[in-house]
Amino acid sequence: MMTKTAKIKEIDSSTEKKIKEAARTVFLKKGYSATRTRDIAEESGINLALLNYYFRSKENLFNIVMFDTMHAFFKSLADVFNDTDTSLETKIELLADRYISLLIVNPDIPVFIMNEMRSQPEELLEKMGIKKMLMHSEFIKQFHQSIAEKKIKQINPLHFIMNTMGMIIFPFIARPMLKSLGDLQESDFEKLMQERKTLIPRWILGALKGN
Repeated sequence: MMTKTAKIKEIDSSTEKKIKEAARTVFLKKGYSATRTRDIAEESGINLALLNYYFRSKENLFNIVMFDTMHAFFKSLADVFNDTDTSLETKIELLADRYISLLIVNPDIPVFIMNEMRSQPEELLEKMGIKKMLMHSEFIKQFHQSIAEKKIKQINPLHFIMNTMGMIIFPFIARPMLKSLGDLQESDFEKLMQERKTLIPRWILGALKGN
């Protein structure tokens, strides 16, 4: 038989999960700035006072939701980076494909990343296991091996990381400006991002090989 304490913990866990799922839905629909805690409470079917009891603020809830999303994403990338059966080229293609797909569905993630990098970069790396996942991966071994075999230029892997992340993330940060600049509808912008799944690996590999 479930004890009273265990039952309370189960209710707490269920309520927290319901609030986080509702928050993710509303943040994706409205974006961070336009979302009110009242919107999340209504979506979850939970009163505002209870939502504030669990998560205190919209910013705190946003950070939790984005962290959960990013953690799941980097966990999926770990499988890509440590796959011994795929080439360096394939890993770069999969990185662009998966990251752009994530940002199309979660356009507020760049805001989360920028805020976390400014305020607590070491904690972000530690919580998500990014440093271990990337810098000690099969991908980095293949990167250095390709340099040794003169398949790509002698270059610090951090240049690859900076260039790739910049190419992927910047268009989403500058989305309002780019849409205005090109008179784009949201569907037009998404089409451009889908095209970049193919273009970014081509550009990166061309730069690495000196083409």
